[in-house]
Amino acid sequence: MQPEDLKKLVTFAMPYGKYKGRVIADLPGHYLNWFAREGFPSGELGRLLVLMQEMDHNGLKPLLDPLRK
Repeated sequence: MQPEDLKKLVTFAMPYGKYKGRVIADLPGHYLNWFAREGFPSGELGRLLVLMQEMDHNGLKPLLDPLRK
């Protein structure tokens, strides 16, 4: 993880699927867990989804609140 990845979680929008257009930090936990079970996409999107799933699973989503402002 790079420090700038946290900022990307609140600015990078999901490019496809049911939650297209929603920033990664706002994706629901069940959707992130689905990716964890089925496989994350490759590249930057997959890396950010892995990070967000870990944060969500460990209750760390509130750490992103200051970055949203």
